[in-house]
Amino acid sequence: MLSQPTLVLNRSWQAICTTSVRHAIILVYTGRAKFIAPDTYELHDLESWSDLARFAKGPLIHGVNLALPVPEVVILTETNVYPQPKVVFSRRNIFKRDHYTCQYCGARPRLQELTIDHVLPRSQGGRSTWENCVVSCRGCNEDKGNRTPEEAGLKIHVKPRRPAWLPFVTQNNGLRPSWEKFIGDLYWNVELDQSE
Repeated sequence: MLSQPTLVLNRSWQAICTTSVRHAIILVYTGRAKFIAPDTYELHDLESWSDLARFAKGPLIHGVNLALPVPEVVILTETNVYPQPKVVFSRRNIFKRDHYTCQYCGARPRLQELTIDHVLPRSQGGRSTWENCVVSCRGCNEDKGNRTPEEAGLKIHVKPRRPAWLPFVTQNNGLRPSWEKFIGDLYWNVELDQSE
């Protein structure tokens, strides 16, 4: 339970990252954060959060002198950090954006069989940008060569663009239903800066 994710909000109630339950408890214990009851939006210190243990429906973290409900959301009390407005352009994030799937044939081979392809080849002036790079299997990449998809008779399944998600909140790190109050549709659909 102590390694499960907890959503961290800044003082403006914006999601900035996730941390482990263990670290969230330390933040509250040291006075740098407060627990948030997602149903009521009430803020709690360690003592008042412990008082909620007798009403908790979920698992509890037991200490020597107290029991705590597993915190799902905390809010920072000292600093007002803001989330990064852009997703880092990296090989790993291109693979995530394209769901580890060849954008030409739709295959999902092993990771070792996937490459990054420049839609407009670098030899023709193509740049390494979100809008010009896609995941490709080795076979499609070799068939395409130094040509555009049209010249090679290939079609891209999904037009490449900058992702509109933040990597700290994914299904893999335990997205919780209670987080949706703090990370709603507006959060996910904000248009990000497309300039490089």
